[in-house]
Amino acid sequence: MRWDNTIEFDESKKNESYEAFENECQMFLENALNSNQWFIWVAENKGEISSHIYIELIQKVPRPGKVNYPFAYMTNVYTVPEYRNKGIGSKVVSTINNWIKENKYEFVIVWPSDESINYYKKNGYAHCTEPMEYFPF
Repeated sequence: MRWDNTIEFDESKKNESYEAFENECQMFLENALNSNQWFIWVAENKGEISSHIYIELIQKVPRPGKVNYPFAYMTNVYTVPEYRNKGIGSKVVSTINNWIKENKYEFVIVWPSDESINYYKKNGYAHCTEPMEYFPF
């Protein structure tokens, strides 16, 4: 689904090596699933994944006088096109939002595409200004 998500929004990537991507992705997923840092939610329909969201927990540096809880970075949010606009992705986000509250994580950050801003807003997220970036190359 990560391949499909990328190609859907950037067709210039369709000529990249699927095999190289698959190897890198498999290594990433094996490491992620064996860590306590990454969490992956999926929605299934008849045994096939129809939607998924990845969460990475980011630990904060301790601060005197304050208990620090990790924050969550949401990424790789994707619903297969034929399952969109049926509330499936929103159910996954709602499950994650409840998990965030239950575990007292401080907040969730996500960088939405322009097309997905309203999706996040309707699921309780506030649109904020872009963070600053540094690109070393």
